[in-house]
Amino acid sequence: MLICLGCEWRLRSNEDTSDGLPVTIERYDRIESLYLTTGDYSALLQMNKSYPMQTRTLIEDVLRIGQVNDPEINTRFLHFFKDSTLQQLISDVQEQYANMDDLNRELTDAFRQLKERIPSLDFPQVYAQIGSFDQSIIVGNKTLGISLDKYLGADYPFYINHYSESQRRIMTRSMITPDCLAFYLLSLYPSPANDSSKVVRDRHMGKIQWVVNQVTDRKVFGNARVASVDSFMKRNRQMSVEQLLLEDFIY
Repeated sequence: MLICLGCEWRLRSNEDTSDGLPVTIERYDRIESLYLTTGDYSALLQMNKSYPMQTRTLIEDVLRIGQVNDPEINTRFLHFFKDSTLQQLISDVQEQYANMDDLNRELTDAFRQLKERIPSLDFPQVYAQIGSFDQSIIVGNKTLGISLDKYLGADYPFYINHYSESQRRIMTRSMITPDCLAFYLLSLYPSPANDSSKVVRDRHMGKIQWVVNQVTDRKVFGNARVASVDSFMKRNRQMSVEQLLLEDFIY
């Protein structure tokens, strides 16, 4: 929905005033889409004014097309998305994600469950964006950016030609909440000590995935590492989730 405030067009999502949920996805993607499909300068102004960190991250770290303060960056940004595949992508994202109320509720419930287990946890600021089939979740300073272009469904035509079947199975709407939780936890509790060791990294990731399964009440991740953590926690019921994530236990 477009709201006119004086001379400035402002995009407001359907979710902005719904339910007052503590975790609500900010629809940065809609402002981005307006600029990339129409070249509307007021949309670009809103991107830079209301979402400076998100815009810098998108341009410099996700798309990697230059520096946000480059005098030519706006033209380069528009040109990058003139590709017909990316223009179709923008349209498909806006159609599939016209409403995200279900995801707002899922994220709120999951982060509430997580906070019960880790009381010191802060709820992140969550926003949606459109990238270029690159990164799925962008983690910043207590922020989570969801690249909706990576969650268009296993049968999305572009995916079929560029990703394996196993990759496509997790490029779905149902994986957004688990991925947000996993990447946010990993940013707060990075792999300890010998991070160059694949064994240590895999063991730590198994703990993260086990926690995500617990707070979503779904068996999202099912592998030997997660099963080992589950057995370990059943034998050590007094152990807190934070202690599990902070220490490098051998299962």
